[in-house]
Amino acid sequence: MIAVDKETFQAEVKDAGGLVLVDFWSESCESCKALMPDVEALAEKYGQQVKFAKLDVAKARRLAIGEKVLGLPTIVLYKDGEKIDEVNKDDATAGNIEAMIQKNL
Repeated sequence: MIAVDKETFQAEVKDAGGLVLVDFWSESCESCKALMPDVEALAEKYGQQVKFAKLDVAKARRLAIGEKVLGLPTIVLYKDGEKIDEVNKDDATAGNIEAMIQKNL
C-alpha cells in the first residue's frame, strides 16, 4: 500500500491504468485508523489485481474536496483514472470494501 499526496495523486491514481483503491483518511479520524489494518489486509489479498493507496486528507484538503470526499473514512475505487465506486462513513467496513472490490474486478 503506497501513501500518496497532492503531488503524487495524479500520477499514482488518475494516470494509472486498471483499478486503484484509495483510502482517504486523517490522523484525527479514529474510525479511519481503526479501519486501516483491514484495508492493509485487503491490499495483501488483492494487491495483484488492485493498486492500493492512502491519502491523508489533512495534508491535501483541496484534493479531497475535488474528489468529492466529504466525510471520513472514504474508500474510493478508480478504474483507469475515473471514480467508479466508493464506500464511506458508517458503510466503510472491511466486508463492504471487499464486496466493492469483488464487484468491480
